[in-house]
Amino acid sequence: MSTATPAVDWREAWTAALDELEMDVVAVETMLADERRLAETPPSDLWRPPTELGALPLELRPRADAILTRQLAAAEELARRLTANRQQSAMTSRIETGEAVKRPVYLDCAM
Repeated sequence: MSTATPAVDWREAWTAALDELEMDVVAVETMLADERRLAETPPSDLWRPPTELGALPLELRPRADAILTRQLAAAEELARRLTANRQQSAMTSRIETGEAVKRPVYLDCAM
């Protein structure tokens, strides 16, 4: 038999959900800080919001807002890096390598 009140269980459930969400943000921030790690170990588990928690406790709102702010900053940085990546790719595709242009070795004149 549990001695915890439903309000305490509700707050603990929300705290656990925010802990999990914050760990996801930390993982993205860590990967953004280490580009090699991002390339070698892409994320495998996506965070899914818990079901049947009810409304967020008011005392957890500042933490939830802080996590949201970090998520938005990480998403903005990801978008910026994707754009930079595309620009870099477009630029490198235009660079001449110095190799001779590949041309057919023979021409079939039978036609």
